[in-house]
Amino acid sequence: MNTVKRKVALVTGGSRGLGKNMALALADDGNDLIITYHSNQKQAEEVVNQVKAKGVMAAAFQLDTSKTERFDSFFQTLSGYLNSQYQDPKFDFLINNGGTALYSPFDKTTEEEFDSIINIHFKGVYFLTQKALAFLNDNGAIVNVSSGLARFSLPGSSAYGATKAAVDSLTRYMAKELGYRGIRANTIAPGAIETDFGGGHVRDNKEINQFIAKETPLGRVGLPDDIGGVVAFLCSPRGGWINGQRIEVSGGIY
Repeated sequence: MNTVKRKVALVTGGSRGLGKNMALALADDGNDLIITYHSNQKQAEEVVNQVKAKGVMAAAFQLDTSKTERFDSFFQTLSGYLNSQYQDPKFDFLINNGGTALYSPFDKTTEEEFDSIINIHFKGVYFLTQKALAFLNDNGAIVNVSSGLARFSLPGSSAYGATKAAVDSLTRYMAKELGYRGIRANTIAPGAIETDFGGGHVRDNKEINQFIAKETPLGRVGLPDDIGGVVAFLCSPRGGWINGQRIEVSGGIY
């Protein structure tokens, strides 16, 4: 049983990539962590152990953010855990990070692929946040993860980029409608980052990596460490007057 009630952050898709880096950065700021994972429990537990090594609490729970019908049971499990640890079923920060890639030309994208991307990146974000409101403390914060592809266009990302543009718009509505509770909502929009996202599309393809580095004023592709600290900042008192904003973290590409 934990007798110290630190701020608690929930990071979806926190078992790898950007979500892992966000979790570690939030832990560095002294927050307790809850991460979700889609299928790799072992990987998630490794992140939990890394977070705990920083002197804070951490736990991992399975969640498929495309399955809205499972959100009620997820929050029942989550609130039970929070009650057992803190005698309080609520948390403070929600980071909607979980997602997957789709690289498909506009004229080849199937309706099934489109629906999958919508369910994960927009419908899931919309209704997971809606369900979370009963468990989110007043004066908390929501950080949604968008993409540079919502602002500029590269071939093969029409469905993905469009859903991220929808998240940008949704975030402004969240900020407007949740402000009465002191809850801030912002979006971060990473550029291309070297992770295993999309099967390592940016990290492992030398031609793509070099192209992005050339197009980026800072002369390189982004790294996970470029992102997590921005999320931690937005969940800290230092970011307490930032609300309804889209903050692009892309090295200035385009």
